Order: sequence, then structure tokens, then C-alpha cells
Amino acid sequence: MNCQDILVSPADAGVLTISLNRPERRNALRNQTLAEIGQVLADAAANPEVRAVVIRGNQRCFAAGADLEEMRHLDAVALQQDVRPSLWQRIDAFNKPLVAAVNGYALGAGLELVLHCDLVVAGEGALLGLPEIRLGIMPGAGGTQRLSRQLGQQTAMKMVLTGDPITAERAHQLGLVSQLCVPALTDEYAHQLARQIAGQAPLAVQAAKGAIKACQETSLSQGLRQERQAFVWLAGTEDRNEGINAFLEKRAPHYRGK
Repeated sequence: MNCQDILVSPADAGVLTISLNRPERRNALRNQTLAEIGQVLADAAANPEVRAVVIRGNQRCFAAGADLEEMRHLDAVALQQDVRPSLWQRIDAFNKPLVAAVNGYALGAGLELVLHCDLVVAGEGALLGLPEIRLGIMPGAGGTQRLSRQLGQQTAMKMVLTGDPITAERAHQLGLVSQLCVPALTDEYAHQLARQIAGQAPLAVQAAKGAIKACQETSLSQGLRQERQAFVWLAGTEDRNEGINAFLEKRAPHYRGK
């Protein structure tokens, strides 16, 4: 597709890269941006050559929030009819691993995009926060819900009600960031992680991701049933047989996503 707000690099070793590309707006996320991300992810989901996706900003900024110029004139009626929630839902529906490479600021909608990712690699000194309260508004794309589930109510409450960001180092301590590194290596480390995952059996990776995401929305008993169902389903895949045979034969497996 012809994108205005993002750059898309062809899949390399099974990893596709999306780069936010509105530096003049500090990569502010307008509807056009979210629509482009959602479409690329939908195409990636249908492409067997893509096994993981990295989404990145630049060295100065991942994304500094929603585009306030786009939002400032929307009243309550217009917001009720806004397509934005459906755009976020499309990103959330992506069934393959999504890795965020974060440098600089990830604020507001930028952090909400990070919260939609499965793994987060952040450069030291990056700042992550939800400053909406300082503008008389609040997070509206899952920030309150996802942050509370990941970090607990007290941490989420402090971040949302004060608008104060936390450092990447603190986010790593709290479990919001998967891997911390020097800023110059953020993209490299994110791609290393994505390539490692892309080398696994694709159907098993997708099933495991789905089971882990389900734990945020279901009871333990329901989650255990879903996990077991996926485990049993994988027994019917060629990749499961290949993985076991390769282990017993002491060779590297060759997974085909079948």
C-alpha cells in the first residue's frame, strides 16, 4: 500500500519493519497513521513469509501522543462516531508477534501503541507516560486498562493521575519493558529478538501469543482450557512433528507453518 505516515521495510529473515515517519509532528498518531499500521499488519498476518513485526520510531521519539490538531475540534458527538477505536482494534487483532523498539518519548497514544505490542525493547533514557490528564482529558485507547493489568492499579493510578512519565529503566524493573539497551542498539536488539521468534514454529508462536493475551480477559480455569485446546490442536501440525523429530535427531528444525 502507498503509505504517508509510515515506512515499511520488506521482510528480512521473517521480520517486517514498520517505521513511524512523521518527525515534524514527533510521530504523533493521527487516524491516517493508525489506519496504515492496521492495514500493514493485516497484510502481514496473511503473508506466511512474515513471522514477526518490529515497529519503531526514531532515535529522538517513538511517538509523542495523538495528533491534537486532528482531535481539538471533535466534540462528544464526533468522538462517538470516530473510527479511531476500530483502528486500534485492528492493531490489537494482529496474531503474530509485534515488537516495539522505543527510543526517546513514548507518550499518550505512543505509549498505548507500545502497550499493544507483545515485547518492548527500549533504549536507556527513554520516557514512557500518559500525560493526558494535564490537558484535561484522559487516555482513550486502552491506556488505563492495559497499564493497570501490566503494572498494577497503584502504579497505573499514579502515572495516569499525575501525568508523570517513567524512565525506561523503571519500566524495565516493573516489567513493562522486556529488554533495556543503549539507545544506539535499540533497533538492532529489537530485530534480534524478532528474528529469534521468527525462527520458531509459526503456528505454535501464534497459539502461544493468543493464550498469553487471553489471561488478561479470562479466568484461570478458562485460560487453562484455552491453553490445553491450543496444545492439543498443535499436535495435528506438521511443525510439531518436525520439531520433535529434529530434537531427537539432533538437527536444526525446518518449520513451514503447517
